[in-house]
Amino acid sequence: MWNPQTQAPLLEAARTGDPAALNRLLAACRPNVRRYAQRHCLLSDVDDAVQEALLSVSRHLGSLRVAAAFTGWLVRIVQRECRRLGRITLRYDPYDEATLEAWLGARDDDTLRHELAQALEALPAHYREVVLLRDFEERTIAEMAATLNLTVPATKSRLHRARQLMREYLLS
Repeated sequence: MWNPQTQAPLLEAARTGDPAALNRLLAACRPNVRRYAQRHCLLSDVDDAVQEALLSVSRHLGSLRVAAAFTGWLVRIVQRECRRLGRITLRYDPYDEATLEAWLGARDDDTLRHELAQALEALPAHYREVVLLRDFEERTIAEMAATLNLTVPATKSRLHRARQLMREYLLS
């Protein structure tokens, strides 16, 4: 099972191009990726989502800037795969990726920074704090939970909700 604190050297070795470390990393992550996919994908899409997510990790691991963000990054990859496969199967897209891409493409960096700052300011204080701890101070979920005096699941839930609210603010 993947443990980000004890397997940080493995992650670093894989990020720097060691193929054996990458294989061990993917093997360590596979059970968690599968468990997540089983909860969030259609049953017929689980195996495909796991395979595609791990393939994406192997291709893009070098672009991961902060090792502490690996778990969240991995979850986002599996989420995208589950959504993508679900859209194909059900011909339904609640997130409309094309609209999101058009929105991002229509903004220069300064405008995007300004809108992100406004979205962050619009969050209630307890949501703003969790986003700042994770995305700006680059703390792990466990460190955030200790700072906020919350459980790890409560911290994850608060971070998820904060990011949802920011997305709604930005895209509305």
